[in-house]
Amino acid sequence: MSDNIEYSSEYENQPKAGIDYILSKDGYRIMTERFLINRGFCCGNGCQNCPYFPKATKGNTTLR
Repeated sequence: MSDNIEYSSEYENQPKAGIDYILSKDGYRIMTERFLINRGFCCGNGCQNCPYFPKATKGNTTLR
């Protein structure tokens, strides 16, 4: 049996707790500004840390 374990690459791009998001006291993920900037566009959901202007404009790529 081989000790070399290969993991699927599908998990490599998953958001990481404490870096890409923090958990609210209610258990919701609050995405960090760093994650939102790296994503490259506004989702339009009014994220707490939205770095785009105007805020909550889906598809917007203009950083404030």
